[in-house]
Amino acid sequence: MKQIYFASAIITATISILLSSCTKLDSKVYNQVTPDNFFQTPQQVNAALAQAYTPMTTIPMGNTFQLNSVSSDELVIPTRGNDWYDGGMWQALWLHNYRPDIKVLNDAWNDISNGIGKCNFLLSTVNQIPENNRPVNLDQIIAEIKVLRAYYYFVFTDLFGNVPLVTDYNVNPTTVKQRSRNEVYNFLENELTTNVPLLQDKAVANYGHINKWGGYMLLAKLYLNAQVYTGTPQWEKAANTADQVIKSGKYNLQANFFDNFIVANEGSVENIFVVPFDFTFIGGNIMVRRSLNGSHMYTYNLGGQPNNGWCAPTAFYRTFSDNDIRKKMWLIGQQYNASGAVLIDVATKKPVILSPYVNELSNPADTFKFAGARSVKYAPQPGAGTNASNDGVVYRLADAYLIKAEAQIRNGQTGDALMLINAIRKRAGLNDWTAADLTLPNILAERGRELAWEGCRRNDLIRFEVADQLPYFTGARNPGKSKDPDNRTFIFPIPANQMISNKNLVQNPGY
Repeated sequence: MKQIYFASAIITATISILLSSCTKLDSKVYNQVTPDNFFQTPQQVNAALAQAYTPMTTIPMGNTFQLNSVSSDELVIPTRGNDWYDGGMWQALWLHNYRPDIKVLNDAWNDISNGIGKCNFLLSTVNQIPENNRPVNLDQIIAEIKVLRAYYYFVFTDLFGNVPLVTDYNVNPTTVKQRSRNEVYNFLENELTTNVPLLQDKAVANYGHINKWGGYMLLAKLYLNAQVYTGTPQWEKAANTADQVIKSGKYNLQANFFDNFIVANEGSVENIFVVPFDFTFIGGNIMVRRSLNGSHMYTYNLGGQPNNGWCAPTAFYRTFSDNDIRKKMWLIGQQYNASGAVLIDVATKKPVILSPYVNELSNPADTFKFAGARSVKYAPQPGAGTNASNDGVVYRLADAYLIKAEAQIRNGQTGDALMLINAIRKRAGLNDWTAADLTLPNILAERGRELAWEGCRRNDLIRFEVADQLPYFTGARNPGKSKDPDNRTFIFPIPANQMISNKNLVQNPGY
């Protein structure tokens, strides 16, 4: 249950300080939390592990999400008057004019590195537990930390390519050299194949932790993108690993698509790995805050004005047909307040009529404040201000269906791909595909509709471009993006601040 996660998170900071300080003292200290007297009960273990999960709160909707989504075709952040310019970084991400000094790049690097460092710290700590005092499930605890670290490293190498590979807490990360993507891939494959089988099955008591099936989803993603990372496809491994999740019997497609994203979505039977959020205790769910118009606070009785920023590009919005239930994730047209009256914009005093058209990246006109479809995929929470309590979805069963279907088609085996895709389409209220519809461009479009704003679109576009030699990621798109001159933009530049702090880092080609 989420309450258990809350309790763990609240005492995490104290435990972290105490565990780290215990190795710095020469004198004997009593009533001290130490490795030999703490990891004794499930509650103590969960509390200790929570510190490794804390950096996850920045990933589903934070800096990493923004890099992955704004650089793709699914999300654009136009400059509306004086709002959302921020030194031009959102425009730069959309246009693929990446620079090492873009702030969000450094923030994402730090978020991911923080997660890796916390995992290494915990591994160092548990290895100090005396042999005669080790919990019976120590192997499972170590496996969970290593799989979580593998998740952080997967995100790290996906964004930045060659990255430092640090597995020892006592190594200064500012002195290490990068490892190639191929080396990181091999490390991740070994870590996951060794440790995922040791993880727990689905368990309510450890809600928000990565379990065996979340681990297999990560491994399936690694295999699905093997051609991008190593030059060698691993379609059969991707299909087989996703199939392990599907046939586990632990998860089902949620009957109502939107129930995966409601405020109390911890009851979803589809979500496999989530980041628990709470608008009071665990911040990080900022989706509604960043997307909706400021006046939508009166539609959903929010605790503050949203920021009127994130929106769907016109072409992406148009991939949803009118009879697609998932199209309801987007707000378009005349907006109303909670009592049903026409919604008036707090700034311009004009009716809020949202347009699907985003034809430029910047416009000072009042009407441009209403450009772009806004997302309510994550249900707005009455009373919520900056943060909301809907848990952030990292992996869910529908993605496993789509991974297996794509990998089978790429491997020349139709298998049950049509059945898997049609299960997703049926839930969305759409007609079944026939065998003729089962094409790779159609699968990419279906992934876009099903997984919109779930942080995987950039990864998908690059994979399809590499495999099919079509400019899904580097191509021109509206508003204002020209075709990239080359594929350097498949990875981001190493942030300038990181290059300064670690002289051993080598900048990615073209930057």
